[in-house]
Amino acid sequence: MKDKIIEQLYESTKKPYQKYFKKNKPWNIDKTQLLDYPEYSLGYALGNFLYKNHFEIQEKLEDHDIIHVLTKTGVSVTEEIGMQYYLLGNGKKSLYLFLVILSGTPFYPKSFFYFMQQFKKGYRAHSFYYLNFSNMLHMPIETIQKTFKI
Repeated sequence: MKDKIIEQLYESTKKPYQKYFKKNKPWNIDKTQLLDYPEYSLGYALGNFLYKNHFEIQEKLEDHDIIHVLTKTGVSVTEEIGMQYYLLGNGKKSLYLFLVILSGTPFYPKSFFYFMQQFKKGYRAHSFYYLNFSNMLHMPIETIQKTFKI
């Protein structure tokens, strides 16, 4: 039940967040095109992630799924919250990140140690959350992960 509440919160805030807070340009690529990238590349890994999870690219929110791919984070509600802790540890500070952490953490007190573990992983990695990932789709995913200690 609590997963549904958190998911509904996300769905109800996604559109306003995209419209009013995300100033980046959409990538104008679909998941089929991503699978045309070499198998080892970030673009291919993103396309594979989208297909595997039955997702579509969300305009202006493409980086979110890239972070899932780079950090090998799943898509359950606790993993989504954990990913925000990872990003906080990595240095990201945004209204949405804090809203997810502040609204999600009380629902999952048993996951607190997991959240702290994710924060520490993000802290140990080189800062990467701000990169222009659309320009990196052709790059080998392992190279990015090793370079930034992800």
